[in-house]
Amino acid sequence: MRRVVFNRKGGVGKSSITVNLAAISAAGGRKTLVVDLDPQCNASQYLLGMQAYGHDSAPTPNIGTFFSQTLSFKLKEKAPRDYVHTTRFENLYLLPSDAGLGEMEHLLESKHKIYKLRGLLKSLGREFDAIYVDTPPAFNFYTLSALIAADRVLIPFDCDAFSRKALYTLLENIQEVREDHNEDLMLEGIVVNQFQPRARLPQDLVASLEEEGLPMLASRLSASVAMRESHELATPLVNWNPRHKLTEEYLALYRELAAR
Repeated sequence: MRRVVFNRKGGVGKSSITVNLAAISAAGGRKTLVVDLDPQCNASQYLLGMQAYGHDSAPTPNIGTFFSQTLSFKLKEKAPRDYVHTTRFENLYLLPSDAGLGEMEHLLESKHKIYKLRGLLKSLGREFDAIYVDTPPAFNFYTLSALIAADRVLIPFDCDAFSRKALYTLLENIQEVREDHNEDLMLEGIVVNQFQPRARLPQDLVASLEEEGLPMLASRLSASVAMRESHELATPLVNWNPRHKLTEEYLALYRELAAR
């Protein structure tokens, strides 16, 4: 299973959702890989910590090393597994990002390397039970590469009027990728993040989207300071506080996705 978490808007919780779903998968005994395609490196920092993932100490090889290798001929290429790093959590592994991804994007596009990630993840899929891919807040080379390589795509939504307008464009992007590149790509649905159940606006907005027939998931992820604390500790919720309300909401989301 290769799942991509995708939204063109920043701040909707892509990295948090990617890492926490992957951590639940790993805690359940599945050998799980997180792939960080975002130059901001949020998922990588979440799992390794800021001290272990500063600009001067970013682990290599990483996803930037992989893409660089595709641009030049080498007598001996690195094996797919060489890019993967362990974390301190059992069964949870990381293919870390590189802050320099943005600088090489144009060259990768011009040399038509859009299918290289699919080959890498298919190879890694022989070893890992589940692969979760975090993407940048844009529909660019890296996001398109991820959607081409994925089986499933999950869209986070943060109950914002501007996010609502962008949902239709996101759905069009996914449909275009399905038609042109990856007919097996399945849209799992839209997950509401940072939900405030007592506030009227979020409730009305979600109800309106459901009435319009958008694929809204039943699970909701609450706004909570626990997520910020989890980031600061570089520890996913299920490993830090398995009985917290937000952890239980992530577990419900994981079960809902697994049932699809």
